[in-house]
Parts: sequence; structure tokens; C-alpha cells
Amino acid sequence: MIKYLGSKRRLVGELGRLFAAAGAHTGLDLFTGTTRVAQEFNRQGGFTTCVDTAAYSEVLAQCYVVTDAAAVDAAELAEALARLESLPGRRGYVTEVFCEQARYFHPDNGVRIDAIRDGIDELYGDHRLRPVLLTALLEAADRVDSTVGLQMAYLKEWAPRALRPLRLTAPALTAGTGRALRGDAAALVPTLEPVDVAYLDPPYNQHRYFTNYHVWETLVRWDAPEYYGVACKRVDARDDTTRSAFNSKRTIAAALAGVIEAVRADTAVVSFNNEGFVPLPALVEMCEARGHPVEVLAFDTRRYIGQRLGVFGPDGRKVGVPGPERNIEYVLVSAPEPVGEALINR
Repeated sequence: MIKYLGSKRRLVGELGRLFAAAGAHTGLDLFTGTTRVAQEFNRQGGFTTCVDTAAYSEVLAQCYVVTDAAAVDAAELAEALARLESLPGRRGYVTEVFCEQARYFHPDNGVRIDAIRDGIDELYGDHRLRPVLLTALLEAADRVDSTVGLQMAYLKEWAPRALRPLRLTAPALTAGTGRALRGDAAALVPTLEPVDVAYLDPPYNQHRYFTNYHVWETLVRWDAPEYYGVACKRVDARDDTTRSAFNSKRTIAAALAGVIEAVRADTAVVSFNNEGFVPLPALVEMCEARGHPVEVLAFDTRRYIGQRLGVFGPDGRKVGVPGPERNIEYVLVSAPEPVGEALINR
């Protein structure tokens, strides 16, 4: 999977156990991101609906949640990946913008990313494997990028991995299937059918995924957008339409309370952390408004590497103070009492 801020890699096992303990057959992952949690719900035998505003997230969901591993011919996929990997390099948008104007990728890999991305549309534009091939390219590019995982900036010197040649590998597909929807959670949730378990992992603060991962958004949309700034961010990052109520301290509480209230699920599970804009007592109150008892689980986790950025200058001297290395990840469970007892006392 791609490097991702807010990834639930450390919690996914616990969330899967909650899904199984609830006896769930249907799930909703309302801010799905890289789809880690939705994949786990699939592994637990659930049919999961994934929702996110990002085009790259929709592709990841189409690959990992909608596509059933049992329905994919491994030899056919390997042949497609080998065909794409053998294409001659092509200097295009990625090379010009993300290698020469910026330094996200080494130019040797930039021309290969350009060629493979064009090749996916030219050779597999309407093929059922298209989202799998796009995911393979995203993950291959992520393995040779020159960032710390966020695309608001890039390293001044090439990361060692950026000098390695890009290689396509088959994504580790998930058994079972589900559904992928692209759109705003607050707008979509009233239109969705009831599910057994709904998982909500909203943005916690001002950090915007649209700008943090603008390279992946462009690589999937392949729309050659105008860009601005040293980071060469998409110009539409300045539009109000790409801003979320969940990234504003002024609007997040009302937006989150509305989504929690509107989601139609027997059991609602909400993730947040102690550094988010909404304090824990307010989160509990929002969940209690659903009319069920609320249990709060707390997990001590290591913070994202970004907390250490800016501490050292270019010459290696310490010029700043790092933030805390750990934070508390909260998982709030709102469920009917018999189900809640089974979940917590499993």
C-alpha cells in the first residue's frame, strides 16, 4: 500500500475483530483512503461500500474491494504488467512537472511512469484489470518517490529509493467484493442503504488529503492540470470545491455530528485522535445521540514521521524541537447494548 497519513495499519486487526464480533455481513467505510479497513471487512466476509472524494481512493477501492481476487487470472495480470513495464520511456507530464519542475521522482523513473500511465489508457482503457494496473503503478511510484510520504514537499537530495528503477508488481488482491463510490461523505450518507457496521475515519485537522496526495490524484485523473508553487500542486487545490468541512476547526464539529447522526448502521465505529479538532467528550456526545451506549477504546500509537520534519537544517544541525512521538488513537463504538457487550467482552 502507498504511504499514507492517518493509515489504520496498526488498528486494522482490531477493527476486523469488531466487525466479526458484531456478526456483520455488510459494511461501510465512509472515509476509505487507501481502503485498508474495507479490505479487512471483506476478509471477514462482508460486502463493503467504500466512499471517498479522491479519484485515487476510488481506484484503490475498485482494485482492493470491488475486484474479487478469485476472479482475476494471475497469468493474465502478470502478462499485462510485463507488457506495460516493457514500454519505452516517454517524456510527459510526470517527467516535466514532478521530475524537472519538482523532484518527486528521478527523471529515469519519470519517463517510465509517463509511458506506463499512457499505456494503461491506450492498451487497457476499458479492460476489467484497469484499476488493478493503475494501483500497481501508484504503488510502484510510491516505492521510488523522494518524499517523506506527503506531497506538500520533496527532499532536497534524492532519497536512496528514488534512484532504484521502477518495477511493477501485482497488488495483493482481496477475496470477496464490494462497491466504490466517489463523493462527499456528508452528501452521500443519507442516500446509502443500511449496513451492519459503518466505519468513520474523518480528517482530524487542517491537513488536506487533496493537497497531501495531489501527485496520486493527477496520476489517476491523468488530466495534466495547471499547477502552482514549489510543490507543483494542482491549481484546483485553490478551489472551494476541493476543501472539506472536516479540515476546518470552525466547521468540523457540525459536519461530523451530522454524518454520525445520518449514517444508517446497527453499529457505528468512529476513529479520531487526541490531536484532532474535536475533543473526546464531544465525540462521545455525538455518538450517544444515536441512542446506543458508547464504548471508547484507546490505542497508544506512534505519530506520523512528519512530526520530526524541520528539526534539522540542511547542514545537519538541530534547529527545532520535534513534537511528541506518540499520540492516542480513539475508537468509539456505538452499538445496541447486546451487540456492544459482545464487542467489548469478546
